[in-house]
Amino acid sequence: MDAMARMGILAAATALAAGAALGMAWAFLLGAFRLMQPAGGRAQVRTASVGQSSARPRLELVQGTRAAARAFGRS
Repeated sequence: MDAMARMGILAAATALAAGAALGMAWAFLLGAFRLMQPAGGRAQVRTASVGQSSARPRLELVQGTRAAARAFGRS
C-alpha cells in the first residue's frame, strides 16, 4: 500500500511539473512574440491622392524605423 501511495504522489508531482512547464513555455512564447512586434504598433495607411494613378495604399514607416534605416545606410 505504501508503494502505491508513493507512486500516486510521484505521478501527481510529475503532472503538476508538466503543467507548470507548459504554462511557463506558453508565457515565454507570448512574451517573445510581443517583443518581436514593431515599436510603433500600427502602421498608418495613407491612401493615394486624387492626382496619383496608384490605387494601392502607401504604408508610412514609424519614426524609429526610419532613424534605424538612416543609421544603417551611413555605415
